[in-house]
Amino acid sequence: MGQEELGALTIQEIVGALPHRYPMLLVDRVETLTKGETIRAVKGVTMNEPFFQGHFPGRPIMPGVLQVEALAQAAGILAMKTLGSEAEGKLVYFMAIEAAKFRAPVEPGCLLHLDVAFVQQRAKVCKFAGKASVDGRTTAEASFTAMIADA
Repeated sequence: MGQEELGALTIQEIVGALPHRYPMLLVDRVETLTKGETIRAVKGVTMNEPFFQGHFPGRPIMPGVLQVEALAQAAGILAMKTLGSEAEGKLVYFMAIEAAKFRAPVEPGCLLHLDVAFVQQRAKVCKFAGKASVDGRTTAEASFTAMIADA
């Protein structure tokens, strides 16, 4: 696993790295990715998101748990792209979430920036630190662990 800079990824590359699809695909664009190190991705939050119907009518706010899921999906892309051809037939499974904090609401019309870094890499288990933000203001942060295993 090297430190190769991949730069931006297209939506086709994102769906190639993740099994998620609408309405659970929460990464719209990858701005930068450095294999084995970091990823910066974006989720465009629109009023058309299905969760806004019930969270909350009259005051739409993106659930914090979905912000953490978006961070985990960005981490999944980072892990799969870091593995390269070794990722064939593999999935990244969430194992643990630690130290989750929710700092500010995310509303329709926001661009949610997802910054994730490897904290520890082992053969099948990886630890990550992630921060979600809007306009430079942190909205959520968490540390999490994931396992890379056969699909």
